[in-house]
Amino acid sequence: MDLDAVRTFVAAADAGQFQQAAADLAVTQQAVSKRVAGLEKELGVRLFTRTARGARLTIDGQAFLPHARDLLRSEERAAASVRPGRRALRVDVIGRRLAPAALLRDFHRAHPGTELDVVTLFDADAAVEAVRAGTIDASFRAVTQPGRRLPHGVVAERVHNEPVQLLTGPAHEFAGAGQVAPADLAGRRIWMPGIVPGTEWAAYYADLGDAFGITVDRIGPHFGLEPLLDVIADSAALATFVGDGTRLVWPADHGLRRIDMRGPTPVYPHSLVWHADNPHPALAALLSHLRAAWPSRRGAGIWTPDWVQPPAVGVAS
Repeated sequence: MDLDAVRTFVAAADAGQFQQAAADLAVTQQAVSKRVAGLEKELGVRLFTRTARGARLTIDGQAFLPHARDLLRSEERAAASVRPGRRALRVDVIGRRLAPAALLRDFHRAHPGTELDVVTLFDADAAVEAVRAGTIDASFRAVTQPGRRLPHGVVAERVHNEPVQLLTGPAHEFAGAGQVAPADLAGRRIWMPGIVPGTEWAAYYADLGDAFGITVDRIGPHFGLEPLLDVIADSAALATFVGDGTRLVWPADHGLRRIDMRGPTPVYPHSLVWHADNPHPALAALLSHLRAAWPSRRGAGIWTPDWVQPPAVGVAS
């Protein structure tokens, strides 16, 4: 159905005159008559009866009027759903307990009027493709060097270095340590059954293990975070790695310990990925917020794999 004709019909019904409807719509009276006639032909009914004082709705016109208003309201809602600044900013955060979700919550606290649609995609390849296709506005990911992964027009900028911590139970040999060096973990078993081969986080922890002689073991079924914490709490030999921004809750009797690593500090490098042509104003606000916080999070004495994107902005050719 021609929505311009529907809009003209509603304007004429409200004005009671084609001439006034034409003035309200900034078109000619002939255009109003032509649009209404076309709508009447499409519907197969008369919508107006001409009178000396103007135009009066027929019974069919009266029946159609509320539905015509609904059509115009639906048109506005449809346009608003994709209009920059009107629809929610859609952002992928990998996991809702992880550091990117905390970064996004910080942004929302600073900009409470911004509507957000938070999603969790599986890996970097899926996230980058979603950014390229426009199904999401941005994603927090560990990104390889620019040009090796990013499609044309997709850009990435490092926004956060998240320190990796050692998580142990109370009987573990490092449970009482204030901090440990990665080299101190050489030969020790770090159990991470949730690692999925081929993902960016699998590549990160494989390189971390190789760099410091640490055995990162992903063998065994992964029943979820809570069962993993149960096993770690009861073990004197097993430990796992967690990001310091990962939200963990465990029973008080678990006695788990989160231990910082120093000399150097392994950090998981989170970048924001987005499309350079994306005009959403909330995306610009998110970038400004993350850039303002980034200098305090750079840090010295850190370790990242060689393949990690440097802090500067990168655009694939």
